[in-house]
Amino acid sequence: MDKVYDHKKVEEKIYSEWEKKGYFAPEINSKGRFYSIILPPPNANAPLHFGHAMYVIEDVLIRYHRMKGAAALWLPGADHAGFETQFVFEKHLANERKSRFDFDRGTLYQMIWDFVQKNRGGMESQLRKLGFSLDWSRMKFTLDPDIVAIVYKTFKKLYDDGLVYRAKRLVNYCTYDGTSFSDLEVVYEERKDPLYYIKYGPLVLATTRPETKFGDTAVAVHPDDKRYKKYVGKEIDIQTVAGYARIKVIADESVDPAFGTGVVKITPAHDFNDFEVGQRHNLLMKQVIGFDGKMNKHAGKFEGLYVKQARKTIVEEMQKKGLMEKIDENYIHRIGLCYKCKNVIEPLPMEQWFVKMEPLAKPAIDAIRKGKIKIHPKSFEKIYFHFLENIRDWNISRQIVWGIRIPAWFCEKCLNWTVTDGITPENCSKCGSKKLVQDTDTFDTWFSSAQWPFATLLAQSSSKSKIKNQKSKIETSSDFEKFYPTTVMETGYDILRWWVARMVMVGIYATDKVPFKNVVLHGLVKDPLGKKMSKSKGNVINPLELVDQYGADAVRFALVYGTALGNDQALSYAKLQGMRNFTNKLWNIGRFIEMQQLTTDNLQLTELNSIAKHESDKEWVKKVESLVLEISRYIDSYQFNLAAERLYEFIWHEFADKYIEDIKNRINENSFTVLSSLFTVQLELLHPFMPFITEELYRKLGVKDSIMISSWPK
Repeated sequence: MDKVYDHKKVEEKIYSEWEKKGYFAPEINSKGRFYSIILPPPNANAPLHFGHAMYVIEDVLIRYHRMKGAAALWLPGADHAGFETQFVFEKHLANERKSRFDFDRGTLYQMIWDFVQKNRGGMESQLRKLGFSLDWSRMKFTLDPDIVAIVYKTFKKLYDDGLVYRAKRLVNYCTYDGTSFSDLEVVYEERKDPLYYIKYGPLVLATTRPETKFGDTAVAVHPDDKRYKKYVGKEIDIQTVAGYARIKVIADESVDPAFGTGVVKITPAHDFNDFEVGQRHNLLMKQVIGFDGKMNKHAGKFEGLYVKQARKTIVEEMQKKGLMEKIDENYIHRIGLCYKCKNVIEPLPMEQWFVKMEPLAKPAIDAIRKGKIKIHPKSFEKIYFHFLENIRDWNISRQIVWGIRIPAWFCEKCLNWTVTDGITPENCSKCGSKKLVQDTDTFDTWFSSAQWPFATLLAQSSSKSKIKNQKSKIETSSDFEKFYPTTVMETGYDILRWWVARMVMVGIYATDKVPFKNVVLHGLVKDPLGKKMSKSKGNVINPLELVDQYGADAVRFALVYGTALGNDQALSYAKLQGMRNFTNKLWNIGRFIEMQQLTTDNLQLTELNSIAKHESDKEWVKKVESLVLEISRYIDSYQFNLAAERLYEFIWHEFADKYIEDIKNRINENSFTVLSSLFTVQLELLHPFMPFITEELYRKLGVKDSIMISSWPK
């Protein structure tokens, strides 16, 4: 053995051998119980960021259960990431002084496709370098034809069951990116803005958005507000910057009498609360801001101005006409922003496809309450329940090119929509006309991702795969029947609402089964200063740079060690170096054993109990037996940090510092057999966390062909 462990000589070679021998396929334990994890598919538009290295938790589980004899499937995939990918690609175009508007739909789609395919290979290479034992023979992409076909069938089923509908409603619209979003994709920021007190005839009302006054269709007060009872139900004359108008006063319980003067203007086309009020009172919806972010013709002489410009100009005009009573410059309120570009979201009226969420949410709530799915840590159940118990209908239409186009066709003759499961219809389903035009919108990425657990396994089941390994040649054609529901869905807690809850809702609806039995949530990996990593901040760390420097094993172990499940952690270079030192310690233990040049058989713990002669050796056999039970208990309960910490402490500060030092003074064949065998057991316990060095030491010590086909110690 070399004096120093060199991970660069070992890792790529070992991973390639594992993959070629079919060790990552569940068929390696063809008669074992079924255990499955679907990899949360990383976005295919860019290399992995450091947060993706947290997939190590899934690899620990897969390797552990594989060693325990399970037919363990870890299915890899990639997400086309509709809007996010198009956003990234548009930045790429901007660097070339081009934009999406320079290309027709087909050309732009193909350009993004080529861009994504170029990046996917790099991403998959990163996953391999981190040692993730994914079954690459089952790799899926969200735009694979078989996946798309399943997504279409789900959409058609929802439509046929009355759970998908098309309606003109307010949506969260980003005028910069040119698409609508669901509620979850809006981030809120507290800001200080002026609160304008405007004269509306005999009334005065407060608003932060005077530019939307051209779309007002009523003013409202609370029904119990005695100050304004005489006005309720009447029309009042108001002076505007463009002349005079009449507007009705209504009473609605949504009005807060303590806000401003207790009078509010109602603009159903540009405010979500006002839209609801408008629905209750049958008010007209008058859109005055266009999808380009500019005032439209209803704004009169202010037409063509962007919202901010219009607000400033309109306020100045009101002040000149004496319509502005006062301005509070220090009003604090929350503003909705596009989560990607951070521009202000405009609530705008738009025809979209919506999913009725309440009927889907109830079974998803029951799944947790009845224990069909368990969330780890349990404390995150509150977030899950709060989201589902207050859920709104889901806008699944996106005005982008990249993604799965919605299988709905508009009839230009009777104005009916024909929905299919992906097949292009020849005639309108209502009038029979052939004048059909397909919807240009694509599905929200989360709509297809919500189907990922069952879609991937159903797609695999549709074609037989033959996998060779050293044990046998096995055919499988029933992945869905074997591995669904999956055993674990492991992901970051930050997408519990975005993705996990939606997978539960759609999974139960589509299959009548929960999509997974356990939800395991890890925390975020932040930069060394504790700040969230982002490209805009310039603090993103490439995991491969750290793998090159410290080795994959050290990076993996550092991510698990010292951080309880669900907790955030700051990347620590000191911890990385400490885990690199730990790999060296393991190597040195292996060198010590090899250097004794004693030929011994490595025995199981049960055998060691009967052959150990020295009292100290017997005592250490018992200690390692207890260690096996302890590590098993920690992994079974998803306490990965405690397992890592115990292994580190035991191997270095007990086994190496005490037992090996004791053995050095009394080396004989019997004690050496015990020592070597106990170290082998510890390598097996450590393997799920540090696969490369444990494999290399296994080989150097001549234990077996591969630790990958060893059993979990008993």
